[in-house]
Amino acid sequence: MIVAFNEISETARVWIYQANRSFTEDEIQELNQKITNFIEQWTAHGAHLQASFEIRYKRFIIIALDQEFNAASGCSIDASVRFIQELEKEYHVDLLDKMNVSYRQGDFIAYKPLADFKKMAKQKAVSQNTIVFNNLVTNKEEYQNYWEVPARDSWHARFMN
Repeated sequence: MIVAFNEISETARVWIYQANRSFTEDEIQELNQKITNFIEQWTAHGAHLQASFEIRYKRFIIIALDQEFNAASGCSIDASVRFIQELEKEYHVDLLDKMNVSYRQGDFIAYKPLADFKKMAKQKAVSQNTIVFNNLVTNKEEYQNYWEVPARDSWHARFMN
């Protein structure tokens, strides 16, 4: 069961999938429909799940699940990962690679392999003030308050000297 993102609980679990490229406007329209269809069919042991999603900056797919309504099971989480893998194939995009970093360069969202980001930190090309996307947030409240933060306030800080 899909609900509006602003109506889902602050404690809803979130999964953030960052793309290695921006989606086109046409792709975003298709993705909105495909993700809506997936969430409408998403269940845990036959029980409907209450979930929502949003696509941010043409690059991030955020799925939120209200675990108080019905908790996700291993099978339902596996189903969501399979769905994301299907999107990867269909759109020729990486969504599950966690060894990459997205950060702001002005109005642009940059995407780099973690090794390159570490090198950039050593070279002072990025700093503790660089706005990074902390995709390790676990619930909607954290997502809204601690997802887009200066590197010093995220796990990225370990690479800054």
